[in-house]
Amino acid sequence: MFEKFIDGYCKLIGYLIAAMLAVMVVLVFGNVFMRYAFNSGFTLSEELSRWLFVWLTFLGAVVALRTNGHLGTDMLVGRLGATGKRVCMGISLLLMMYCLWLIFKGSYDQTVVNWDSTSAVMEVSMGWFYASGMAMSILGGLIILSDLWRLVTGKIDDDHLVLMQESEEVPHANADVDSSASTHKNR
Repeated sequence: MFEKFIDGYCKLIGYLIAAMLAVMVVLVFGNVFMRYAFNSGFTLSEELSRWLFVWLTFLGAVVALRTNGHLGTDMLVGRLGATGKRVCMGISLLLMMYCLWLIFKGSYDQTVVNWDSTSAVMEVSMGWFYASGMAMSILGGLIILSDLWRLVTGKIDDDHLVLMQESEEVPHANADVDSSASTHKNR
C-alpha cells in the first residue's frame, strides 16, 4: 500500500513537472516574441520561469530517486556478494537520508528567514521559493525509508541490490566485461 502511495505521488509529480515545463516554454517563448515583435515583454515571465525551474528540478530529483535515475558507479559494489551488496546499500540509504536531512534543515532555515521577504516582480513570499528543498526532502525521504524498509525486511531480491548498471547498452549481468561509469537502472 505504501509503495502504491509513493508511485501515485511520483506519477502526480510527473504531471506537475510536465505542466511546469509547458508554462515555462509559453512564458519564455512569449516573452521572446513580445520583445522582438512589440519591443515589450511580460515582467512576470523571467521570475516565474526561474521559480518553476527550481521547483521542477527538486521535484524531478524525487522522480529520479524513485526510478533510480541518478548517476552512480558500481565498480566495487558490483563485485561483492549478496551480503556485501546489502551492507553497502544500507549504508548508502542511510547516507542519503542524512543528506536529505541536511537539505531539509537548510531549506527550512532559509524558508523561515525569507518568509517575510517578497519577490521583486510577483511579490510572493520568498519562503515558497526555498520550500522546494523541503518538499524534495520529505518526498524523497519517504522513498528512501521505503527502500530501507524493504532492505531490512528482506523484500529486495539480489538482482535489485545494485541499483545501476555499467551502461545503458550493457545489462548488469555483463559487468565483469565492462567496468566503466554507470547510471542507475529503472526498476
